[in-house]
Amino acid sequence: MIIVVFRILLLIAFVVLVYSLITYYRNPERQIRLAKQYKTFYFHDDPANNQKNFQIVYKGCLFEGEKYLGTTEQSFEVVTIHIFVHEPLELKGITKDDLYFLEKEILIRYPHAAIEWRHPINQLVSPNK
Repeated sequence: MIIVVFRILLLIAFVVLVYSLITYYRNPERQIRLAKQYKTFYFHDDPANNQKNFQIVYKGCLFEGEKYLGTTEQSFEVVTIHIFVHEPLELKGITKDDLYFLEKEILIRYPHAAIEWRHPINQLVSPNK
């Protein structure tokens, strides 16, 4: 009887361990940290939740986008996105082409959105210059 209980406890411990490992590797905060460290592209978003901001890591810089819902001709969609960075010093080395790449990636996910960049990015992207 004790052996059966011990085997059940071992099985439960193994399932908990596997579940913990899967949630650790799928954790978005961990993936964002790794993308910043290795300067790779990572897009984290919950498309079902229009109130939750999305985050993009590109070349070690963390961008955050605020989504605003509005109407299109046929339905309610995300129509405006404001993008900003928390640490402007991370923008070092980011070019206009990099920002256009980010716009393209955002428009793939939100085709009806108008993208607005906040300070200091808007000074580089603005058509006045």
